[in-house]
Amino acid sequence: MTSRKALVRRPGPRLAEGLVTHIEREPVDARLAERQWEGYVEALRAHGWQTIEVAPADYCPDSVFVEDTVVVHRNVALICRPGAETRRAETPGTEEAVTALGCSVNRIREPGTLDGGDVLKIGDTIYVGRGGRTNADGVRQLRAVFEPLGARVVAVPVSKVLHLKSAVTALPDSTVIGHPPLVDDPALFPSFRAVPEEPGAHVVLLGGDRLLMAASAPRSAQLLSGLGYEPVLVDISEFEKLEGCVTCLSVRLRELAG
Repeated sequence: MTSRKALVRRPGPRLAEGLVTHIEREPVDARLAERQWEGYVEALRAHGWQTIEVAPADYCPDSVFVEDTVVVHRNVALICRPGAETRRAETPGTEEAVTALGCSVNRIREPGTLDGGDVLKIGDTIYVGRGGRTNADGVRQLRAVFEPLGARVVAVPVSKVLHLKSAVTALPDSTVIGHPPLVDDPALFPSFRAVPEEPGAHVVLLGGDRLLMAASAPRSAQLLSGLGYEPVLVDISEFEKLEGCVTCLSVRLRELAG
């Protein structure tokens, strides 16, 4: 049988020092962030996900954004080499967690860089954002690991946001959604639907027609509800101040035996 597992990592004491690239820095309320993180984790659990806490990396301000540390396809985990050097110490805890789950482990090697937030999987197609954090050699190494498993890897440009999944995610029917001003080229995706707010481009597929979304995108939630989906809203305002979104706070594992 298979079970749905999600890796999460509790925000550390240096969260407010996290990197910002495309937005102005704002003060982060660490206590509120902790409560919001707990609400996010509870939303996953309430919809049938087993959450697994990755060991803390308290000296790394951005460590709560655990998605950037690993990409998992089928039972193969590719440990990332983040484009920001200050984030590379986040990966050992994630490697320990996926190893304990029985994944086969590969690693991005220098000079490659790859952030998990630049990877959007839709079935056996894996879109990889080429931008500030992921380079050509990182894309090449990802392709070498996952194409033998039957994946089709497609590199797409990312220049207006931090990561590919800061611009686009996908609905259960494989339609890609995004806020057009932040998407380099919507035509690169076979099916694209515009949403009216930047946070509305970020959804986590909870199962069935349920979509985990940020509470900061009410118009997008209304749009998706009108299409027959069931938005599940969580407040992640403190993480949004650090260019975070609902996807980067967890690594969803759907295909592991367990």
